[in-house]
Amino acid sequence: MSELETRAVTDFVRSRKDSFLCFLSIHSYGQMLLIPYGHPNYTAPNYDELMMVGQGATEAIWKVHRTNYTVGTPPDVLYPITGSATDWARMQGIPLTYIIELRDNGTYRFELPEDQIQPTCEEAYRGVLYIITYAHDKTFNGAVANTAVTLSGILLAAGVTGATLR
Repeated sequence: MSELETRAVTDFVRSRKDSFLCFLSIHSYGQMLLIPYGHPNYTAPNYDELMMVGQGATEAIWKVHRTNYTVGTPPDVLYPITGSATDWARMQGIPLTYIIELRDNGTYRFELPEDQIQPTCEEAYRGVLYIITYAHDKTFNGAVANTAVTLSGILLAAGVTGATLR
């Protein structure tokens, strides 16, 4: 919690952790949906569910512009990582936590061409909607509920995407 913004988000999540259905951290780049944990010796207790929902989200993403995303833990599809916000959120008891690594696959790295920004947003929207819908339906059995789905907006506004939670 080295940054004020990170501390603010941490305090916010901790004070309401039982109310969160999912936790998403959006980054660029890599076209991946990463699930906990970043350490190769630890597996999330709901690994199978995280993978199933992740596969559904990547299929939803693919249907928009036929862009392939890979699902898995960081050690399995990228490399081991430490201090991720999603690992921390999963350890807080939030069941569905994902890092979404947006386009591209490395050609442009962090400087995505302007003509790919809108398609990337459209894809990400469908993937996020899939995860949120799953979390909602699992929790409320399809009943109409007033749920907060702006966490990713809060995280982005707070600048958490590049910070480390400890």
